[in-house]
Amino acid sequence: MIDRLTPTIRPNQRVRGYQRWRSLLFLHWPVPFETLRPLVPAGLEIDHFDGVAYVGVVPFAMKGVRNAWWPEWASMTFLETNVRTYVYHGSQPGVYFLSLDAANRLAVWGARQFWGLPYYHAQMSLKRTEDKVVYETERPCGSVRHKVSYRIGPPLEPSQPGSLQHFFLERYYLFLEHRGTLYTGQVHHVPYPAHEVEILAIEDTLLNASGLAIPPDPPSFAHFSPGVDVEIFGLKPLPRTP
Repeated sequence: MIDRLTPTIRPNQRVRGYQRWRSLLFLHWPVPFETLRPLVPAGLEIDHFDGVAYVGVVPFAMKGVRNAWWPEWASMTFLETNVRTYVYHGSQPGVYFLSLDAANRLAVWGARQFWGLPYYHAQMSLKRTEDKVVYETERPCGSVRHKVSYRIGPPLEPSQPGSLQHFFLERYYLFLEHRGTLYTGQVHHVPYPAHEVEILAIEDTLLNASGLAIPPDPPSFAHFSPGVDVEIFGLKPLPRTP
């Protein structure tokens, strides 16, 4: 049985880094299992809600990104956009990234060099006027981009375990495969404060570039969060499944 509550508890481990995630937009589309399966390592199972699997695009701002031993003044701030799906290993649910775009060459180089994460450098911008936000991501090739404009709505009730909102937002484990070995890493933060959001316009080719042939329809679900402060814990290898 998948344990969706224990991951929300802060682990008794050494903190390896700190980040502040701000202005997060969570966009989700249903996607067939047979489309996702070739994109996810064999050692991970595809997570689903009421029999439906999802892929998400999450554009947001990263602030105060630093290793635990760095002073705050040495931290980095940049924009990032993730394409992710939901998986589990044993009883642990988490996210698996199909691609990550960041407007910081050092962060892209480090994540690719040391962990093989599918990071790409991109030009990105976030503009907010009162409750309206326009967020743009574009890789140097020009053919892979994401542009979304949206209006932030009223706050939602806290995510309840067993709800679709909780399924999308409350994810504390990362899974990745590096040089044939699966790893997991955990983060900790307070539950996301979430808001309703109205999507005004959207253009996306990140999903197709990640291997997902999804029709260019508006997302089925959208949430906004002003953000959370995050503690990062170390990566650990996972045991091989028989």
